[in-house]
Amino acid sequence: MSLKAAAFGLVLPHRGFAMPRLFTGLEIPAEIGQMLASLRGGLPGARWIDPENYHVTLRFIGDIDGHAANEIAMMLPRINRKPFEVAVQGLTSFGSRKPRAVVATVVPSRPLVELQAELERMMRRIGLMPEPRKFTPHVTLARLRDASAQDVADYLSLRGYFPTRVFTASRFVLFSSRASVGGGPYVVEDSYALSA
Repeated sequence: MSLKAAAFGLVLPHRGFAMPRLFTGLEIPAEIGQMLASLRGGLPGARWIDPENYHVTLRFIGDIDGHAANEIAMMLPRINRKPFEVAVQGLTSFGSRKPRAVVATVVPSRPLVELQAELERMMRRIGLMPEPRKFTPHVTLARLRDASAQDVADYLSLRGYFPTRVFTASRFVLFSSRASVGGGPYVVEDSYALSA
């Protein structure tokens, strides 16, 4: 099914389902996902993400209508970039006094930052609001609820370091999610080769 068909089928409300959330991202290879999954556990208040839902978000799009989905469907294939290496190195947390997530850090390489910036410009051209947060590439491993800053610091001191893992991003994808909380399940709606 083409993205255009998928987008319309996906985004238009049907049979009482809410519109899905859309975002672009990079998939994490299974072997790196398994290594990251081995770091789960031992942190009170953590809701661990399933490894098959690990990804690097490039641009959050949100709940959009069929017209916007159609525009995105026509624009994303125009991105013409080469494959590039992505380095995953170490764990950190978001939210210092009130930690809200444990994440694996992704090195903000020039090709990664440029791809994200092109997607940002593209989304603004079709009328989406600018992304309010600075792009900080990462893989979310856990969402935190009532986790103390000390517990998170202790967890990171035990498990936060691992040798850098590198993979080649040969495509980016359009994900959808019907989950209201985040964390998956995510569905790959279409993919776009990086093969300039």
